Amino acid sequence: MSEESLYDIIVIGAGPAGLAAALYAHRFGLKTLLLEKEKFPRDKICGDAISGKSVEILKELNLYDRIEQLPSVPIYSVTFSSPNRKRVNIPFLEYERYKQPAGLVIRRTVFDHFLFKEVQKTNTDILEDFTVREIIRKEGYVTGVRGEKKGDSHRQEFRGKIVLGADGFNSIIARQLGFFSHQPEHWVVALRRYYKGVEGLDNRLELHFIDAIIPGYFWIFPADDGQANVGIGMLQEALNKHRLNLRQALQMAMNSPDFKARFKNAVPLEEPRGWNLPVGSSHRKNYGNGFLILGDAAGLIDPFTGEGIGNALVSGREAVSVARIAIEENDFSEQSLARYDRNLWNKLGPELNLSTKLQRLGRHTFLLNLVVDKAARNPDIRQLMTGMIANEVPKKTLTNPLFYMKLFLR
Repeated sequence: MSEESLYDIIVIGAGPAGLAAALYAHRFGLKTLLLEKEKFPRDKICGDAISGKSVEILKELNLYDRIEQLPSVPIYSVTFSSPNRKRVNIPFLEYERYKQPAGLVIRRTVFDHFLFKEVQKTNTDILEDFTVREIIRKEGYVTGVRGEKKGDSHRQEFRGKIVLGADGFNSIIARQLGFFSHQPEHWVVALRRYYKGVEGLDNRLELHFIDAIIPGYFWIFPADDGQANVGIGMLQEALNKHRLNLRQALQMAMNSPDFKARFKNAVPLEEPRGWNLPVGSSHRKNYGNGFLILGDAAGLIDPFTGEGIGNALVSGREAVSVARIAIEENDFSEQSLARYDRNLWNKLGPELNLSTKLQRLGRHTFLLNLVVDKAARNPDIRQLMTGMIANEVPKKTLTNPLFYMKLFLR
């Protein structure tokens, strides 16, 4: 194979992780191929929240000013409620300090398509409607992929120095290389439905823990054009144990005393749509000879809030940063690419560990009531809960045990 036909990076999947990776690869002058099994614009089932961590990456890519012009809702605060119907609304520090939103809600149909169009402006080679069927390996290294375009049975083959698997929870690279592990205790199943006519929408995210769906959470996020992104998430382990039906659980949440009036005149805009979220309560291996795994495929979703876009974008940046060094050193070994895992978990690990602890609290009504009650009375806890979403909590704080003793013993 000629040098001209060899890519520096092959990216599988054009979600936030893959698109961020392609944009950073272009910055570094890397020859890149992006493969996506669908055709844009396309929807992805999601809560649609663009958090503070996402904002950081978008600003770094000089995209945030234009992102703000997309159909969206700016977010100034987050509301939590507990099973005992205690509710606390917490402004983000960014809003309190500068009267600027800490994040946005943008439908994934809009957000992903915007990023995709930015990649199209670069010299990245792009194939839509392309399904990767096989990972090519040689002498223990991943060296490329095989697959075909939709409607074409002819298999095409592409070779690359490093392959990035950014193809979601059902990632082919994770499955074919034996990294895929469906662990119910580290796997959330979620359901989303868009509505019009939901009462009480504001510039805030709402995360509710109510008796009808414990252990699980119910969200209401405002979207553009008066829409609402409404959904429910629950650990697969709990879902199996309690034999719950998510559609029924979502309806129970909407019909519960605090929400029934808000949905009285609501009109659904789609059928409920479900998806799987491998969460970051487990540190999965995400690298090997000639490959890295990103975003949802690497199980980087926040265990407490279910937010995955920010962590996916971060993984795209970190993967390409490490890939660039590996290409310069001409070393694509597992030992070389292990830097990605160290860098990524140094960045995300403390927050994911805290979110895991909060998720475990969410299995117990008493503890949920306690945490929300303390948040209502304790400004440090309020700052912690919103700071995690807005990416405003210093890592040294999240790794300091004395901080948690101070919080919960006050």
